Amino acid sequence: MFRLIVSRPLSESVIARWTTSAEREQARGFAPARRAEWLSWRAVVRQEVTAATGCTVPEVRIVYNEVGAPVVMDTPIHLAVSHCRGSIAVAFSEAPCAVDIEPLDRDFERVASRYMTAGERALSADARWSAVTWCAKETLYKYAGRRELDLLHDLRIERVDFHAGTLVGRIAGGKPLTLRFLMFADRVAVYIA
Repeated sequence: MFRLIVSRPLSESVIARWTTSAEREQARGFAPARRAEWLSWRAVVRQEVTAATGCTVPEVRIVYNEVGAPVVMDTPIHLAVSHCRGSIAVAFSEAPCAVDIEPLDRDFERVASRYMTAGERALSADARWSAVTWCAKETLYKYAGRRELDLLHDLRIERVDFHAGTLVGRIAGGKPLTLRFLMFADRVAVYIA
């Protein structure tokens, strides 16, 4: 089982129904856009987990593990979350998974030397390639589940097929991993399951 939900932030009424008062209180200190994104992904998690498990909203406890990744307590569901200006992405799986979402108009070229090798740059001439590579490396980083990995040296992209929406990458020289990516509107989302 794998499910990926990509959405704009939810309405305040939906957020209020699917989040806890403690979460809404915690989010009050966030800028309005970030608050909507943060509360929206939590609402999506609760909607999906209650549907899958029969739990009630308060029973779905979202916590963070030792590396800062969100976890749904007391369920076998693996969770991955990403949000950016105006979008959220939430992945659910029976096995470890990861996701990243970014706007395509963000200037990734400005910092490309910090995360793309010359070999990675040569893989595609597509104008969206630097955004896809950034998202892919963020996804690999999250999937690794450990800190202190360097985007340039420890995470590699070896192949891309824009037509199929697939990439092959490696974490610290490990086995090849297949990632998938979606382009929609003005966003790119990369995931691994």
